[in-house]
Amino acid sequence: MVVVGPEAPLVAGLANDLVKVGIPTFGPSSEAAALEGSKDFMKKLCDKYNIPTAKYHTFTDAVEAKKYVKNEGAPIVVKADGLAAGKGVVVAMTLDEALEAIDSMLVEGSFGSAGSRVIIEEFLEGEEASFFALVDGENALPLESAQDHKRVGDGDVGPNTGGMGAYSPAPIVTDELKRIVMESIIIPTVKGMAAEGCKFVGVLYAGLMIEKKSGLPKLIEYNVRFGDPECQVLMMRLESDLAQVLLSACKGELSNVSLTWSPEMAMVVVMASQGYPGSYKKGTVIKNVDKAERVSPAVKIFHAGTAVDGDGNLVAVGGRVLGFTAKGVTLVGEH
Repeated sequence: MVVVGPEAPLVAGLANDLVKVGIPTFGPSSEAAALEGSKDFMKKLCDKYNIPTAKYHTFTDAVEAKKYVKNEGAPIVVKADGLAAGKGVVVAMTLDEALEAIDSMLVEGSFGSAGSRVIIEEFLEGEEASFFALVDGENALPLESAQDHKRVGDGDVGPNTGGMGAYSPAPIVTDELKRIVMESIIIPTVKGMAAEGCKFVGVLYAGLMIEKKSGLPKLIEYNVRFGDPECQVLMMRLESDLAQVLLSACKGELSNVSLTWSPEMAMVVVMASQGYPGSYKKGTVIKNVDKAERVSPAVKIFHAGTAVDGDGNLVAVGGRVLGFTAKGVTLVGEH
């Protein structure tokens, strides 16, 4: 079995190629990966199958896009249609910011072909939540809740990153909210994709906004992969055999699966290279990782932007380097 991690190979058709030669693959086909690969595709699916999402319009012409934004006013959200490494969304709090984002994407081509089409969306007020479900083409199995924090600085300040930390469970995702999300968003998506002839096999990671005025969830975006660093805290709490569960998804047998979770909480704090998410130095030697992991059986260090240099030293080669993850009875804070 192959489990495909990043979104780009999925959109490029890696799962199609693997399935074609008979290898069980956990990850969607390129057609199904369009849920993340094209925001316009996702929005049109929402329209067709009555999945709650923000009001939107799609544009390829900057003049028309600007006209629409001036009519709607700010705050408003401008999104590149394609994959932009998590940087293709601008929450414009002023009209000038929105117009600048349109120019950047449609005129200057800052995201290449990924930004040759933009989605302009209403700004939703509320609290964001993440929701994960394993899907076998027809059945969906919700995972435990997790919440990440994207801003680089302590206290949720500074620019957005790929994620500086996460915890599970997430108090905002109550049992009632889980029921509503499954009924109104996840299951209609799975059935809709099957009806469109591109069954989804893999993990659906829904970015949600719990709307302030209604208290109900709306779909902001889909990712077709596990979140990073949310995946780390989920894996710390999962007591079922992950490989067997994912293989069941590949075989279309999730209806026979139930998951066992630790009742304890889990938290991950990301160690990043100095300067991230801006330019950062590479090649810094990292010491005592093994020693840190031996502190407790409840501690696990997940590697991300690391490599071994010619002298056998562990070195930092990426922006986000290590994920220090722990499980325990209470969540006190982070230091």
